[in-house]
Amino acid sequence: MHPPTSFFIPTSTSIYSPLIEREIELRNMDGVGSNVKVVESSRRVTHCDLILRILGLILTLVAAIVTGVDKETKTISVSITKTLPTLHVPVTAKWHYMSAFVYFLISNTVASLYAAASLVASMAVRTSKEKAAMALVILDMTIMGLLFSSNGAAIAVGVLGQYGNSHARWNKVCELFGGFCHEMTAAIILSLVGSLVFFWLVALAILNLHKKSG
Repeated sequence: MHPPTSFFIPTSTSIYSPLIEREIELRNMDGVGSNVKVVESSRRVTHCDLILRILGLILTLVAAIVTGVDKETKTISVSITKTLPTLHVPVTAKWHYMSAFVYFLISNTVASLYAAASLVASMAVRTSKEKAAMALVILDMTIMGLLFSSNGAAIAVGVLGQYGNSHARWNKVCELFGGFCHEMTAAIILSLVGSLVFFWLVALAILNLHKKSG
Protein backbone atom coordinates (compact mmCIF):
# COMPACT_ATOMS: atom_id res chain seq x y z
CA MET A 1 0.00 0.00 0.00
CA HIS A 2 1.11 3.49 -0.79
CA PRO A 3 1.49 5.84 2.13
CA PRO A 4 -1.34 8.27 2.46
CA THR A 5 -0.86 11.38 0.44
CA SER A 6 -0.74 14.51 2.56
CA PHE A 7 -2.63 17.49 1.27
CA PHE A 8 -1.88 21.09 2.29
CA ILE A 9 -5.12 22.78 3.17
CA PRO A 10 -4.54 26.50 3.40
CA THR A 11 -6.21 28.20 6.27
CA SER A 12 -8.44 31.20 5.83
CA THR A 13 -5.73 33.40 7.28
CA SER A 14 -3.17 32.33 4.71
CA ILE A 15 -5.65 32.87 1.87
CA TYR A 16 -7.04 36.25 2.91
CA SER A 17 -4.02 37.76 4.60
CA PRO A 18 -3.01 39.77 1.48
CA LEU A 19 -6.57 41.04 1.17
CA ILE A 20 -6.68 41.97 4.83
CA GLU A 21 -3.37 43.77 4.58
CA ARG A 22 -4.59 45.62 1.50
CA GLU A 23 -7.78 46.66 3.26
CA ILE A 24 -5.79 47.90 6.24
CA GLU A 25 -3.57 49.92 3.92
CA LEU A 26 -6.59 51.46 2.22
CA ARG A 27 -8.12 52.35 5.56
CA ASN A 28 -4.87 53.93 6.68
CA MET A 29 -4.71 55.89 3.44
CA ASP A 30 -8.28 57.07 3.98
CA GLY A 31 -7.39 58.15 7.49
CA VAL A 32 -4.35 60.05 6.29
CA GLY A 33 -6.38 61.67 3.53
CA SER A 34 -9.07 62.77 5.95
CA ASN A 35 -6.45 64.18 8.29
CA VAL A 36 -4.91 66.11 5.42
CA LYS A 37 -8.32 67.51 4.51
CA VAL A 38 -8.92 68.58 8.11
CA VAL A 39 -5.53 70.30 8.26
CA GLU A 40 -6.12 72.08 4.94
CA SER A 41 -9.60 73.16 6.05
CA SER A 42 -8.19 74.45 9.34
CA ARG A 43 -5.56 76.45 7.48
CA ARG A 44 -8.17 78.01 5.20
CA VAL A 45 -10.28 78.98 8.21
CA THR A 46 -7.22 80.50 9.90
CA HIS A 47 -6.32 82.53 6.81
CA CYS A 48 -9.90 83.78 6.44
CA ASP A 49 -9.98 84.68 10.13
CA LEU A 50 -6.79 86.73 9.88
CA ILE A 51 -7.95 88.51 6.71
CA LEU A 52 -11.31 89.40 8.27
CA ARG A 53 -9.66 90.73 11.43
CA ILE A 54 -7.32 92.91 9.38
CA LEU A 55 -10.31 94.23 7.42
CA GLY A 56 -12.21 94.90 10.64
CA LEU A 57 -9.21 96.78 12.03
CA ILE A 58 -8.84 98.97 8.93
CA LEU A 59 -12.54 99.73 8.51
CA THR A 60 -13.28 100.65 12.12
CA LEU A 61 -10.03 102.62 12.48
CA VAL A 62 -10.73 104.69 9.35
CA ALA A 63 -14.34 105.23 10.48
CA ALA A 64 -13.12 106.53 13.85
CA ILE A 65 -10.54 108.82 12.21
CA VAL A 66 -13.03 110.25 9.71
CA THR A 67 -15.49 110.95 12.51
CA GLY A 68 -12.84 112.52 14.73
CA VAL A 69 -11.63 114.98 12.09
CA ASP A 70 -15.10 115.76 10.74
CA LYS A 71 -15.72 119.47 11.26
CA GLU A 72 -17.36 122.23 9.26
CA THR A 73 -17.88 125.92 10.00
CA LYS A 74 -20.50 128.07 8.31
CA THR A 75 -21.53 131.68 8.75
CA ILE A 76 -25.25 132.20 9.19
CA SER A 77 -27.21 135.42 9.19
CA VAL A 78 -29.32 136.15 12.26
CA SER A 79 -31.88 138.93 12.33
CA ILE A 80 -33.18 139.75 15.80
CA THR A 81 -35.44 142.67 14.94
CA LYS A 82 -36.09 144.74 11.87
CA THR A 83 -34.51 147.80 13.44
CA LEU A 84 -31.23 146.08 14.33
CA PRO A 85 -28.68 145.12 11.69
CA THR A 86 -28.32 141.51 10.66
CA LEU A 87 -25.73 139.56 12.61
CA HIS A 88 -23.36 137.15 10.90
CA VAL A 89 -22.55 134.36 13.32
CA PRO A 90 -20.06 131.54 12.62
CA VAL A 91 -21.49 128.14 13.53
CA THR A 92 -19.44 124.97 13.69
CA ALA A 93 -20.66 121.38 13.38
CA LYS A 94 -18.60 118.80 15.28
CA TRP A 95 -19.05 115.16 16.16
CA HIS A 96 -18.99 115.72 19.94
CA TYR A 97 -22.04 117.99 19.80
CA MET A 98 -24.24 114.88 19.47
CA SER A 99 -24.11 112.04 22.00
CA ALA A 100 -24.91 109.50 19.28
CA PHE A 101 -21.79 110.49 17.35
CA VAL A 102 -19.72 110.34 20.55
CA TYR A 103 -20.97 106.80 21.11
CA PHE A 104 -20.24 106.01 17.46
CA LEU A 105 -16.64 107.24 17.69
CA ILE A 106 -15.95 105.43 20.96
CA SER A 107 -17.43 102.18 19.64
CA ASN A 108 -15.31 102.22 16.50
CA THR A 109 -12.20 103.09 18.49
CA VAL A 110 -12.82 100.18 20.85
CA ALA A 111 -13.51 97.87 17.90
CA SER A 112 -10.29 98.84 16.13
CA LEU A 113 -8.22 98.32 19.29
CA TYR A 114 -9.88 94.96 19.86
CA ALA A 115 -9.29 93.92 16.24
CA ALA A 116 -5.58 94.68 16.63
CA ALA A 117 -5.36 92.71 19.88
CA SER A 118 -7.41 89.81 18.54
CA LEU A 119 -5.02 89.39 15.60
CA VAL A 120 -2.37 88.24 18.05
CA ALA A 121 -4.86 86.35 20.21
CA SER A 122 -6.37 84.43 17.28
CA MET A 123 -2.94 83.13 16.26
CA ALA A 124 -2.20 82.16 19.86
CA VAL A 125 -5.42 80.18 20.40
CA ARG A 126 -4.97 78.02 17.31
CA THR A 127 -3.06 75.46 19.33
CA SER A 128 -4.63 76.12 22.72
CA LYS A 129 -7.79 74.86 24.36
CA GLU A 130 -11.22 75.36 22.90
CA LYS A 131 -12.21 77.52 25.88
CA ALA A 132 -9.85 80.26 24.72
CA ALA A 133 -11.26 80.07 21.18
CA MET A 134 -14.80 80.23 22.56
CA ALA A 135 -13.89 83.30 24.63
CA LEU A 136 -12.62 84.97 21.45
CA VAL A 137 -15.92 84.21 19.70
CA ILE A 138 -17.88 85.75 22.58
CA LEU A 139 -15.74 88.89 22.39
CA ASP A 140 -16.30 89.04 18.62
CA MET A 141 -20.05 88.89 19.22
CA THR A 142 -19.80 91.67 21.81
CA ILE A 143 -17.92 93.97 19.43
CA MET A 144 -20.37 93.14 16.65
CA GLY A 145 -23.31 94.13 18.85
CA LEU A 146 -21.53 97.30 19.94
CA LEU A 147 -20.91 98.35 16.33
CA PHE A 148 -24.45 97.58 15.19
CA SER A 149 -25.96 99.59 18.06
CA SER A 150 -23.68 102.60 17.50
CA ASN A 151 -24.38 102.49 13.77
CA GLY A 152 -28.11 102.52 14.46
CA ALA A 153 -27.78 105.53 16.75
CA ALA A 154 -25.64 107.43 14.24
CA ILE A 155 -28.00 106.62 11.36
CA ALA A 156 -31.01 107.87 13.37
CA VAL A 157 -29.31 111.22 14.01
CA GLY A 158 -28.15 111.36 10.40
CA VAL A 159 -31.70 110.91 9.13
CA LEU A 160 -32.87 113.77 11.34
CA GLY A 161 -30.05 115.95 10.05
CA GLN A 162 -30.90 115.11 6.46
CA TYR A 163 -34.69 115.40 6.55
CA GLY A 164 -35.38 117.24 9.81
CA ASN A 165 -38.55 116.84 11.86
CA SER A 166 -41.37 119.28 11.27
CA HIS A 167 -43.28 118.13 14.36
CA ALA A 168 -40.33 118.85 16.65
CA ARG A 169 -39.35 121.90 14.55
CA TRP A 170 -35.91 120.49 13.79
CA ASN A 171 -34.45 122.00 10.66
CA LYS A 172 -32.56 120.14 7.96
CA VAL A 173 -29.03 120.59 9.25
CA CYS A 174 -27.41 118.87 6.27
CA GLU A 175 -28.65 121.62 3.95
CA LEU A 176 -26.25 123.95 5.74
CA PHE A 177 -23.47 121.55 6.76
CA GLY A 178 -23.32 119.38 3.66
CA GLY A 179 -19.63 118.52 3.96
CA PHE A 180 -20.01 117.43 7.57
CA CYS A 181 -22.94 115.17 6.71
CA HIS A 182 -21.14 113.62 3.73
CA GLU A 183 -18.08 112.73 5.80
CA MET A 184 -20.26 111.35 8.57
CA THR A 185 -22.15 109.24 6.04
CA ALA A 186 -18.87 107.80 4.76
CA ALA A 187 -17.82 106.96 8.32
CA ILE A 188 -21.13 105.21 8.99
CA ILE A 189 -20.81 103.14 5.81
CA LEU A 190 -17.29 102.08 6.77
CA SER A 191 -18.45 101.13 10.24
CA LEU A 192 -21.40 99.17 8.86
CA VAL A 193 -19.07 97.13 6.66
CA GLY A 194 -16.82 96.64 9.69
CA SER A 195 -19.73 95.33 11.74
CA LEU A 196 -20.53 92.88 8.93
CA VAL A 197 -16.90 91.73 9.03
CA PHE A 198 -17.27 90.89 12.72
CA PHE A 199 -20.53 89.11 11.90
CA TRP A 200 -18.68 86.91 9.40
CA LEU A 201 -15.99 86.26 12.01
CA VAL A 202 -18.64 84.90 14.37
CA ALA A 203 -20.28 82.85 11.60
CA LEU A 204 -16.90 81.43 10.55
CA ALA A 205 -16.05 80.45 14.13
CA ILE A 206 -19.42 78.72 14.61
CA LEU A 207 -18.99 76.84 11.33
CA ASN A 208 -15.50 75.75 12.35
CA LEU A 209 -16.74 74.49 15.73
CA HIS A 210 -19.55 72.61 13.98
CA LYS A 211 -17.05 70.86 11.69
CA LYS A 212 -14.86 69.87 14.63
CA SER A 213 -17.80 68.48 16.58
CA GLY A 214 -18.96 66.54 13.51
